[in-house]
Amino acid sequence: MTITQLQYVLAVAEHRNFTLAAEKSFVTQPTLSMQVQKLEDELDILIFDRSKKPISITDVGQKIVAQAKNIVAEAERIKDIVDQDKGFIGGDYVLGIIPTVMPTLLPMFLNTFIIKYPKVNLIIKEQSTQSLIKNILDGHLDAGIAATPLEIEFIKERPLYYEPFMGYVPNNHRLAPKEELDTEDLDVSDILLLQDGHCFRDGVINLCQAPANLRDEKFQIESGSFETLVSLADEGMGMTLLPYLNTLEIDTHKRELLKPFVKPTPAREISLIYHKSELKIQITEALKEVISGIVRGAIAFQDVKIISPISKN
Repeated sequence: MTITQLQYVLAVAEHRNFTLAAEKSFVTQPTLSMQVQKLEDELDILIFDRSKKPISITDVGQKIVAQAKNIVAEAERIKDIVDQDKGFIGGDYVLGIIPTVMPTLLPMFLNTFIIKYPKVNLIIKEQSTQSLIKNILDGHLDAGIAATPLEIEFIKERPLYYEPFMGYVPNNHRLAPKEELDTEDLDVSDILLLQDGHCFRDGVINLCQAPANLRDEKFQIESGSFETLVSLADEGMGMTLLPYLNTLEIDTHKRELLKPFVKPTPAREISLIYHKSELKIQITEALKEVISGIVRGAIAFQDVKIISPISKN
């Protein structure tokens, strides 16, 4: 039994297809199949039921796959220990970032991180919070950046910054005369929301303390971008809420439409999340240091109230 064989088993278990598993493992399909078969012969059991399409995992195979994940992770930890002992910060590091954070945060820290840690091959993927959680638990991501708290078993959360909510209120809106917004002023029925599946949407709904289905039935507009929501607000379709970093890109002549909240300012907690096994922790710590240092200069808000990113419905 070898680590490589176990890695091939995990690839087949994930993709349920030998050809695709071989492609993702960067080996030929006959090589992968032969190694999996060799392991099955050695154990005198079947890990996969090849008679089904897609391939299924046998009952005993499920137990072997679960144990293989642990063994492969521990094998990777050995290299991790050596890297840490040598003070080496490098290698592949796969980072997932949620869509409402990616456009504003990534340009702020990426170039600085690359210059400071040139031996790290940072692979960045935009993914929803639920995809981040699944891929971290499955070992496909080394870490993620998401709105927290999530309180997921086996996932550690390290806050990077606290990003206040800002109101974008057109002149024809009922709240236009107010200098500062109060959460009690908000009515989810006239707030333009991101489409379902975005944690910022759930945060806004939770802020309004209203269920997601309380919207004006005359029209329902849900977008995947803050830019679209701002444009719709400009057309008199309602107001919207924006994360603070997104407001830095607002045109100068529109900035007068931005309204802060009275303190404590509602805000979202943005954290670096990763598996509690803490593989590649030296890179994770380096990433946290760079991001926290840069964002600290951009967000100087104090006295914030964290709004949950998880829907209460």
